[in-house]
Amino acid sequence: MAGATVASPLCTWLVAACMSVACDEERPLGRRSSFPGWRRRVPLSGGEGRGLPRRLISALRGSGIQGLMSSFLALEPCAEFYSSRNGLAFVGKNGFSPFGQWNAESTRRQRRAAHSSPSSGKKVMSIAMQPETEGAQKKRMQTKQRRVAVTGMGVVTPLSHDPDIFYEKLLEGVSGISEIETFDCSSYPTRIAGEIKSFSSDGWVAPKFSKRIDKFMLYMLTAGKKALENGGVTEDVMSQLDKARCGVLIGSAMGGMTIFNDAVEALRISYKKMNPFCVPFAATNMGSAMLAMDLGWMGPNYSISTACATSNFCILNAAHHILRGETDVMLCGGSDAAIIPIGLGGFVACRALSQRNADPTKASRPWDVGRDGFVMGEGAGVLLLEELEHAKQRGAEIYAEFLGGSFTCDAYHMTEPHPEGIILCIEKALAESGVAREDVNYVNAHATSTPSGDLKEYQALIHCFGQNPELKLNSTKSMIGHLLGAAGAVEAIAAVQAIRTGWVHPNINLDNPEENVDVNKLVGSKKERLDVKVALSNSFGFGGHNSSILFAPYQ
Repeated sequence: MAGATVASPLCTWLVAACMSVACDEERPLGRRSSFPGWRRRVPLSGGEGRGLPRRLISALRGSGIQGLMSSFLALEPCAEFYSSRNGLAFVGKNGFSPFGQWNAESTRRQRRAAHSSPSSGKKVMSIAMQPETEGAQKKRMQTKQRRVAVTGMGVVTPLSHDPDIFYEKLLEGVSGISEIETFDCSSYPTRIAGEIKSFSSDGWVAPKFSKRIDKFMLYMLTAGKKALENGGVTEDVMSQLDKARCGVLIGSAMGGMTIFNDAVEALRISYKKMNPFCVPFAATNMGSAMLAMDLGWMGPNYSISTACATSNFCILNAAHHILRGETDVMLCGGSDAAIIPIGLGGFVACRALSQRNADPTKASRPWDVGRDGFVMGEGAGVLLLEELEHAKQRGAEIYAEFLGGSFTCDAYHMTEPHPEGIILCIEKALAESGVAREDVNYVNAHATSTPSGDLKEYQALIHCFGQNPELKLNSTKSMIGHLLGAAGAVEAIAAVQAIRTGWVHPNINLDNPEENVDVNKLVGSKKERLDVKVALSNSFGFGGHNSSILFAPYQ
């Protein structure tokens, strides 16, 4: 009888899950219910919020264990539960069931009765589940009503480290591609990149850290703090924030390559020569962690690494934390600094880079017949996302509204994108955000200036939005190169700036467009006026990772 009255939450969940499956016929899986989880809240270390009490807060999702047990007790198994081998979660001679002592003879009688029934051909088990509590339903409705605003932007790019100046140069068609000066690459077939020539972290990063950490972390920390400054998050505003509801989600495709490379070189001499910080400072998550430590933000903090789609994945997940009611403020984006010998050499070995060394500013030319590969870039892009009402209450300027997005995987090829995968991603993004295709009139494309990738993405975009006569496409990479894991965030900022200013930047170096490309859909060699209704920022990366994000003017 103990088994009939007492069961662990885990066993309860397993039995309920088993009973919800069709007996003899497969059916699509719905959204899985969340496993119960816990969240810890601790006092802030120093500064504002020192007086917060130390306590544990239950963050059980759904209706909690009590509700789950109540629902479980209302279950009534059907005959198929006893006849299905999968249904017997508890086996053995003396096995037990939450519905009472399991009896083999009783089970056989029920099996015979089920087989003799004329309606036993194909049947789905019916389970009397107790309705969700009113509180759970109300909470879910409130979550759906939450909206996400873009209230701050921070950039570190080959053109500028200020988001407004950065976009002004994009509108002017200025190229940030030049010869590499950081190291001697005279023996490489590619000797050009979107290299950052002048950068200082003074005032943004403590000197003791700036001398030790990798450049990708320097760029990330600087861009993150600049996004806060750009968003009007002063010391006074910071002191009013609930830091347990503020998070950081900034990723990197390559991580601390310089730190790791230096460690390998030191190891050639002796492990004693290695930097004791080489492991943590090479990890992609450490930038987000250090920024959170600096700010005292105790909300969600992690990084995502999905190659060139990294930033978009981070932005989407950050927005989802806000939409689900878990946070109010998120810093999100990406950062990379891979213009070093091993980084350049690796992409040269892939035969992915342009070799137009004689004319660097002409090397990155998306959709042009003369393109011969992408141009590496470096930098960081960080957006400050904020729950709309939270932003309005503190009087923040709202640059744009995040509408939704999606991510998918081509499951096709390591480096080559597939149009169907990109189409699937875009369609899912439209469905999630509730946006009609005809409303999307601006796309900041991933277009990297590779022979295959540009055309496959173009085909997908035209399939989705080609019927819109107002559609305009451009590629920020034509001027700054490919910033790898930072590309999506920097290009999302360009999309937000297009919404703010009503101008879209040109596609430079588009001298001879591909035959199958409709030039009327592309922004020309000069900036164009456009009243952006909905902007889509598209990104995909090695491994078939696709991600699309939708922004619109705040209304």
